[in-house]
Amino acid sequence: MTQAHTSSASVDAKQVPPLAEHQTDALLALVLKQLDDDQAQDIVTIDLEGKSSIADHMVIVSGRSTRQVASMAQKLAETLKQNGYGPVKLEGLPAADWVLLDAGDVVVHLFRPEVRSFYNLERMWAFGDTPDKAIGRA
Repeated sequence: MTQAHTSSASVDAKQVPPLAEHQTDALLALVLKQLDDDQAQDIVTIDLEGKSSIADHMVIVSGRSTRQVASMAQKLAETLKQNGYGPVKLEGLPAADWVLLDAGDVVVHLFRPEVRSFYNLERMWAFGDTPDKAIGRA
């Protein structure tokens, strides 16, 4: 990481203020609707409030192929932008085995099933919760 990326002046200028709770809920609802419309499989939401400062919610889904994973990620990014949530950050799109979409208060992980089972993010992020509370299926 270069000096320019670590200086507080450059970070402050690019940070987006957190959304209000009702806006975060609307963002999560939009994400879940779009993923459902795109036939994402095994949609799981994890509430991160009080566990991490990276986001309020994590959504984990599977696609049947790298093509579907890439398509879902690109379409979700475009939908969020069109609905006023600004441009989102996408990582992993070229390979599309695991694509991370960072929409600020909601982080979405899109996987091929084999890659998802290998990393098992649901188990890693469910620490300290009962199984019913930790993982909510949509």
